[in-house]
Amino acid sequence: MTTRYRVEYALKTHRRDQLIEWIKGLLAVPFVLHSQPHGIFQSDTRAPSLEHMAEEAARRYAEIMRDVEVMIDDHMALQPLSGVDASSNLPAINKPPPSKLKLLVPSIGPFFTRLPLEAAFKYQDRKRYISSRRFVSPSFNDVRLILNSAQIMAVTTYSSLHLATFDGDVTLYDDGQSLEPDSPLVPRLLDLLRKGVRVGIVTAAGYTTADRYYVRLHGLLDALAITTELTPSQKSNLLVMGGEANYLFAFDPAAAPHYLRAVPRAEWLTPEMTAWSEADIAALLDDAEAALRECVKGLNLPATVMRKDRAVGIIPEPEGAKIPRESLEETVLVVQRLLENSLAGRRKAVPFCAFNGGRDVFVDIGDKSWGVTVCQKYFEKQAAASVSSSSTTQQPVTIRPENTLHVGDQFLSAGANDFRARSVGTTAWIASPSETVELLDELADLMGKKLS
Repeated sequence: MTTRYRVEYALKTHRRDQLIEWIKGLLAVPFVLHSQPHGIFQSDTRAPSLEHMAEEAARRYAEIMRDVEVMIDDHMALQPLSGVDASSNLPAINKPPPSKLKLLVPSIGPFFTRLPLEAAFKYQDRKRYISSRRFVSPSFNDVRLILNSAQIMAVTTYSSLHLATFDGDVTLYDDGQSLEPDSPLVPRLLDLLRKGVRVGIVTAAGYTTADRYYVRLHGLLDALAITTELTPSQKSNLLVMGGEANYLFAFDPAAAPHYLRAVPRAEWLTPEMTAWSEADIAALLDDAEAALRECVKGLNLPATVMRKDRAVGIIPEPEGAKIPRESLEETVLVVQRLLENSLAGRRKAVPFCAFNGGRDVFVDIGDKSWGVTVCQKYFEKQAAASVSSSSTTQQPVTIRPENTLHVGDQFLSAGANDFRARSVGTTAWIASPSETVELLDELADLMGKKLS
């Protein structure tokens, strides 16, 4: 029984998203009921036509997505009550009732906007012909893309998009590569800035100097520096947050040749972050380093430990060596569990993020929820300063979670550093830079329709 539990939990649960898996299971029912069970379509006069089957499947899929949409509305209506910790010592009669969605998907978190899932399904069905498939049921990726479409429909319909943040590797460029001048994402990011959307690149890469970030982002930074289509105010709406939430750089055309100005921590640390003591940070990193060394030894990994001032991790050694994916995931889960049970972890004085970078494993101080929050607060202060120095009656900008969209590729429940951004903003889960291009095209189209 113990072995069975370990297999089910450690090797499967952390690799799944319960909401997507649950929706996928709902869509499997009409697929089974309305798909043709054999490969002979034209010669069997009893079989319904492909067009009829596609229409019926599309109708049933849309009904299910509409039902889930209603359940999310109900969950959102109960969210103000759900702020009470269910594990608290309140009498049972005073504890808030869970929503139906929470009972069915226990891991579900907060929603900041409604999700028009029926409309999003119809949009993706026109692109991917989901309901026309007879042998391949709606997949994880189908549901993931439907949720993405629903979310960007929501941030352009039920609220206004003030801030878009992006992961780096696999989101803006291929893993380990850079954002080149000819990347199709460069003009799309500039278009976001032109529309008045603030852009933050929130990456796990923890560099202390601007030149290292310039290497990764030079295509965007150079284009932003020379373009005449954006005002100086619009150009200043680009931030780079490195090391999850540890190093902040602002775009500055005067800071050539790298065009990034390091922002002193005192200018952007939130009140909660100022309470993180250096002693607690050092203690947590010491525990993380010991756990990583144990994994390197126990799993015989071709890796060496790298310690930074706000992070510690393992990287392949010698250069070019490949660490098996299973070993990377095992290392993340072991380190995360050991840190949660360590003295520093139990005190919860300093948040941390242990994640699988695809080729390495790192433990960072803070996580992307803090990185996105810093971007929100920094841009709010920037806008407030602009308003106070202006003679117009312009109102200060408040960037709430419903005004924020974080785009990333790692949203699994463990070992994925974009996951925690869900607690401070809306999110879109992509799988490659080309998907980011499609997402931004869809977003631009919806913003254009709203503006018109």
